[in-house]
Amino acid sequence: MAHHASAPHHAPPPSGSRPEDTGAHPRVLEPVLLAVLVVLAAVGAVIGIDLVSKLGISANTSVVGALVAMLIGRIPLGFLRRMRSVHRQNLAQSAISAATFASANALLTSVAIPYVFGRQDLVWPMLAGSFIGLVVDAWVLYRAFGSRLLPADAPWPPGTAAAETIKAGDRGGRRALILAGGTAVGLAGTLLSLPLSAAGVAFLGNVWALMMFGIGLMLRQYSPDLFDTDLGAGFIPHGVMVGAGIVALGQAVHMLVGRRARKKQKEDQESAATRVVTDPTVEYTVDERALRLALVRGYALFTAGAVVLAVLGGIVGDMSPLGIVGWVLFAAFAALVHELIVGLAAMQSGWFPSFAVTLIFLILGLAMGIPSVPLALLIGYVSATGPAFADMGYDLKAGWLLRRDHRPWDPYEREGRRQQFLAALIGFGVALAVVALAWRSYFGQGLVPPVAKVYADTIRSGLSDPDAVRTMLLWAVPGAAVQLIGGTRRQMGVMLATGLLILTPQACWLVLGALAVRVVYRRLRGPAADEELNLIGAGVIAGSSLGDSAQILRT
Repeated sequence: MAHHASAPHHAPPPSGSRPEDTGAHPRVLEPVLLAVLVVLAAVGAVIGIDLVSKLGISANTSVVGALVAMLIGRIPLGFLRRMRSVHRQNLAQSAISAATFASANALLTSVAIPYVFGRQDLVWPMLAGSFIGLVVDAWVLYRAFGSRLLPADAPWPPGTAAAETIKAGDRGGRRALILAGGTAVGLAGTLLSLPLSAAGVAFLGNVWALMMFGIGLMLRQYSPDLFDTDLGAGFIPHGVMVGAGIVALGQAVHMLVGRRARKKQKEDQESAATRVVTDPTVEYTVDERALRLALVRGYALFTAGAVVLAVLGGIVGDMSPLGIVGWVLFAAFAALVHELIVGLAAMQSGWFPSFAVTLIFLILGLAMGIPSVPLALLIGYVSATGPAFADMGYDLKAGWLLRRDHRPWDPYEREGRRQQFLAALIGFGVALAVVALAWRSYFGQGLVPPVAKVYADTIRSGLSDPDAVRTMLLWAVPGAAVQLIGGTRRQMGVMLATGLLILTPQACWLVLGALAVRVVYRRLRGPAADEELNLIGAGVIAGSSLGDSAQILRT
């Protein structure tokens, strides 16, 4: 097991778990827990499709699931007392968040693309293909989480927020008061249409990554006034993302197969073998070999899913055999790269640029001359990956934080991850059923996710602007340079591009202001400031999530 050399060594976690949290990890097939997971997943799926179709947003409902599980555990009935376990609450939040992102970002958005494109007959094949992509997407993250590429101790801000919420509810006291205060602020911000979740993330994520994110947000908002040019128009941010994404992919490959990586792994193993490890939870649980295997198998599974989609979609007879092979391989490649770029951005900032990266592959598909119907299916398949990858990372981060006190830690952690993956599968299954039952009703009322309309319109119009590809290639240079300077851990280029792609008024000041407060407060208070800032950030994100979810009542 390779030691996580870049992670700080913390003091050993406090001993003494709660009585109901000792022994074997809770299992999703426990009757009461399974019933709670199914009900919560159904609620999350309905919230997801309603918000994405009416408002174009998706809410992170993991905090909602955790709070509901806490309340269920407080019901004075003997068979419900077991829901007081923080690990069962973690499984509950895993299921509802998986269902929410699956229904909204993966399934409904994907099937809306052929529908808006005028091919209603392709909705069911697209639903099958996007569900396969969704499951493979989550499986790759499950197998890769805890590696040097996707380390458990990386920020994953919404996961930290969920864990802090669960812990504060379990322990009460001062932690609960700080969290409640942050939650009230976040909820008030949502009601006032202020993106305070951006400030909450800034208390939790990587400082360098979020600084570039804030700079990107600022350039997007003020570039028309400062430079007489809208940096969000003309595929400029997409070009930055292309350059940063290519370098990010190269960094990941170099880390997996490079000589320095193998040398570093050997040194880490020797170091871990010759000293006493003070905190085993900062060790890598997935070595480079296992990570390579997960990514290779993921590509193979994405390829199989693309084959299924090609057959069910009827495009096998519309393209030459060589064209079909190229389509399948490109679809699998795009799905894998899309989830990695989205996952790396989400890991550092809690924001995932799924729309932007999918649009990049759409433009590349147009440039390659892929016919419109196969391209519509390909984009639907690619868009189904990424969000579940990021969400699974958030959930496993929350579980990792909640399980750090347990000894022996490693087997308990691995079993906990496995149960969380099973909880996510339950959420995916419920989301599939909800979308299958509801899409006709929603689309019949004209309630279609806005991004699906963008994809369909772009495919119809094609590359009518011959300068689009040239612009993207030109702006790929600075994106690649920033990503190269920041390195794998900071993802500065990806985060700069993410900020350029988002036009949220005043979000830049909230991010950069919160970062300034974080730096100054930590200098004044020292390491003790970290826990307080984590609680405040978690509360603000929790309040924003509750506010986003509550918007379903107003739609």
